[in-house]
Amino acid sequence: MHVFTLDAHPKLKSASTVWDYVFIVLSIVLGTGSVFLLVFGESLGFTIRFVGWFEIQILLWDTCLSLLFFVQHSGMVRKSFRRQVMKIFPQQYDNAIYAIASGIALALVAVFWQKSETTILVLHGTARTIVAMCNLLGLLLFISGASSLRPFDPLGIGPIRAHLRDKKYQPGPIIIRGPYKWMRHPLYSAVLLMFWANPDVTTDRLLFNVLWTAWICVATLLEERDLTVEFGDPYVQYKKTVPMLIPWRIPRPATSA
Repeated sequence: MHVFTLDAHPKLKSASTVWDYVFIVLSIVLGTGSVFLLVFGESLGFTIRFVGWFEIQILLWDTCLSLLFFVQHSGMVRKSFRRQVMKIFPQQYDNAIYAIASGIALALVAVFWQKSETTILVLHGTARTIVAMCNLLGLLLFISGASSLRPFDPLGIGPIRAHLRDKKYQPGPIIIRGPYKWMRHPLYSAVLLMFWANPDVTTDRLLFNVLWTAWICVATLLEERDLTVEFGDPYVQYKKTVPMLIPWRIPRPATSA
């Protein structure tokens, strides 16, 4: 199988540059667009609802949508899968392809998720205010964690930008600053907090929380294994001193490795 490459010859350099920008645009549009749909899609009317479905049909459909995202997200991140991708595409597109596929899968969840009419819990008064504050805390934690990564490249365009500058892409070191002093995966912790800090719980929302919490926990363990292989002993030591998701231990002074 031949590698899809356009810059092996100087005459094809301009074509390679075009493909670089195509992947950058697709990654940005699909990556950010899917998150926009997930957060604002329902209020703006971008969701599709199936009329006349029974409760069990709704929950089974939503479960299948969730599994679709889980398989894509956790399957494509595996190094064995990425090695197969790099047999077809140049290495600089690896992370962007992952972000594009994740954006498509998340957009499908956002657009086709079916709402249940069965309400389990509705909070009022002080309890509702406390839950809203917890949701805000989760958002602030996510922003703090993302800013601590510097540079934060969730869309996978860093290697492509380096290729456009004819430079070798250098992945960042282990980050041990900000909330990363308290927990190894603050972004996941923030997302989990925002999942559960919801004052209006329907059966589909409870299903979403349970399934996606379970997936995040499993995906975190798989990611831990990959990080241990990538960074070796420094990450092993980091695991020994900093909790994974819940900041139950006072952090020790630490800097980026």
